[in-house]
Amino acid sequence: MNLNLYTEHFCLSERPFSLLPDPDFLYWTDDHRRAYTMLEYGVATRAPITLITGEVGAGKTTLLQYLLKNLGDSVTVGLVSNLHSGRGDLLRWVMMALDIPVENDHDYVKRFEIFQQFLIAEYAAGRHVLMIFDEAQNMPQESLEELRMFTNINANKDELLQLLLIGQPELRDIIRRPDMKQFAQRIASSFHLSHMDQNTVYSYIVHRIEKAGGRQHMFSREASDLVHEITGGIPRLVNQLCDIAMLYGSISKREIVGVEHVKAVLKDGAYFSPKTEDEPESDRERSAS
Repeated sequence: MNLNLYTEHFCLSERPFSLLPDPDFLYWTDDHRRAYTMLEYGVATRAPITLITGEVGAGKTTLLQYLLKNLGDSVTVGLVSNLHSGRGDLLRWVMMALDIPVENDHDYVKRFEIFQQFLIAEYAAGRHVLMIFDEAQNMPQESLEELRMFTNINANKDELLQLLLIGQPELRDIIRRPDMKQFAQRIASSFHLSHMDQNTVYSYIVHRIEKAGGRQHMFSREASDLVHEITGGIPRLVNQLCDIAMLYGSISKREIVGVEHVKAVLKDGAYFSPKTEDEPESDRERSAS
């Protein structure tokens, strides 16, 4: 099979709707601009903890990749993704993410001493350390509390360690618990990414197609509105459905992806996403009919 089937048909330089996070394709919705502003603010002010949340596929990781791409040399970054309990103690994972040598015979006290020395050395060199935890909703509450203790490491009035937590909405529920009050009080910058509305989905689709070298009206407004209805405006799901719809459009030799192509994708079951609790199956079937 020719994997470039629809890119050749539509004269595109690449697939505009890849599921991989790509900061070059980032579409700046109002929410994404605000979220990124809070990220920049948190880094610039050396906020102890910055919190960014959103549903699965809302674009959190893409924003994070854009941030990492634009950070200067004065920031030393460590990234930990999907940390679960039972996979090793938190401090060891943090030190590994920062490329700090960890010896197996070092106890916790020794590792913490080495960690503090690293933070002080970075500070003395004019750099500060940013630890990023992606999918932070999976972290045990004990690990979050341990992170709060890490933010107490400082030099005079300057924070030596910043934390950036990226996670799904339940992360906010965890932090709002009464016994997490001290942690919550350390959050100086936060934002929650919501879904895209109908107009934003259309602008998002146009943006990604143009970014891939296509024309503005290559995806009809009616098709875009159905994509919004089916996906709820979640960027990753929009990408998934639009990608297959463009494949269907190329198979039919059409120059514009229309609502009939989106309906065909849905009717054939070529697009799959988990049914939400408030979305009866019959509603999805009517949309495809």
